Amino acid sequence: MEKRIGVVGIVVEDMTVVARINSILHEYAGLILGRMGVPYRERNISVISLIVEGTTDQIGAMTGRLGNLPGVNVKSALSKAGV
Repeated sequence: MEKRIGVVGIVVEDMTVVARINSILHEYAGLILGRMGVPYRERNISVISLIVEGTTDQIGAMTGRLGNLPGVNVKSALSKAGV
């Protein structure tokens, strides 16, 4: 399968799952090219953006696990052509 490059956006509304998010991201560290996290303390949410490279199956597995956590919303956009 071809690898694709893309971006994953994660909005965290339940701060009690942050340790689980970081654990999942650590498991998929090989896919992550860059990461930026922005805490919005006044609203008690965080936004994380990831630049990723991997197969659609690998990226889908990661985003699926993240999206199954309570209070976590995940969206991704991937390149159409493989690299």
